[in-house]
Amino acid sequence: MADPASPLDALAPALEGRWRTATEFVEAVLKAAILDGSLPGGTPLRQEELAERFGVSRMPVREALRQLEAQALVDMVPHRGAVVTEISAADAADTYAIRRALEPAALRLSIPRLTPAQLGAAEALILAMDSETEAGRMGLLNRRFHMALYAAAGHPRLLALTEAQLAAFDRYLRFHLAAHGREHLSQQDHRAMLAAARAQDIPGAVAVLEAHLDRAAEAIARFFAARGG
Repeated sequence: MADPASPLDALAPALEGRWRTATEFVEAVLKAAILDGSLPGGTPLRQEELAERFGVSRMPVREALRQLEAQALVDMVPHRGAVVTEISAADAADTYAIRRALEPAALRLSIPRLTPAQLGAAEALILAMDSETEAGRMGLLNRRFHMALYAAAGHPRLLALTEAQLAAFDRYLRFHLAAHGREHLSQQDHRAMLAAARAQDIPGAVAVLEAHLDRAAEAIARFFAARGG
């Protein structure tokens, strides 16, 4: 039997709903509990226990966990299985602070050297994000767009550090998309950055980027405040 003291007890009120499929049911209930903090980071999500609590077989549980992993809500840990992703307001703020320091520098260096092909690649990535619906793919496209604009900076270590921080940020982007939907991803800022880069307007492009990062940092801070950290 499931442990009565388990964090999974927080799921009980949601188990009475009706859903089209068992996978949709498990995914929706777990997703809501992760996003609102009812299931804290590090909580193990054992397939057997979840199947018992949800009254379903292990197959829809396994598929739901796979989908939650794609949204960065669940991590698959060797020898432990699925656990709720551990994120924090402090780590998110730190990641944004590092991006705020690195990315404007990379963009300033890159704009004078960007080729028409590189600018065209950035535009194609914006168009791809317009039609993308999968959160994991959206994070990858967002990272590629930013790196396309920084690609001509000419400093490999700076670009490596920048890309590493964008990769670290990816789980926060996917958390944000899971909580608020893709319409909250600011494509307007992306288009404005690209237009300024094409016009060789370095101050304008950097201003758009800095405002873009500041708004994103504020949005994730509000998200953590709403869920109590």
